[in-house]
Amino acid sequence: MMVSHLADRTPPANLRSLMPVLQGTCFVLIETARFAVTSLLIVLGLPLALFLFVAGWDLAGLFTQLANLSDRYLEAGAMRRSLFSQDLKGCFLVLTGAITLLRMPRFLRRLAADLDNHPAREENRD
Repeated sequence: MMVSHLADRTPPANLRSLMPVLQGTCFVLIETARFAVTSLLIVLGLPLALFLFVAGWDLAGLFTQLANLSDRYLEAGAMRRSLFSQDLKGCFLVLTGAITLLRMPRFLRRLAADLDNHPAREENRD
């Protein structure tokens, strides 16, 4: 008696048929990671640029401002340190969200254009 299953009737998927999907997935993941890292670097660099601007683009002035900020932080009580820390975290999250939202449309347009013009979309000659 012969028993046939649906799995026996379908041809096995070979690696060549999965390659475009894998390539597209890897491309999207790499580009998304690159977008996230550059957005975080922009956000982390903004306070440095702000402090340099306030110090008049002078490194001695920058370190004077940072010393003043650190002295005041160390002299503050535990409650004020905690509030300052929460404010700093909130500003970081808001700034990260704003930078990401400003950069997102260009990133999506570039990603869609790169996926449409991908060289691996040739006809299979097998």
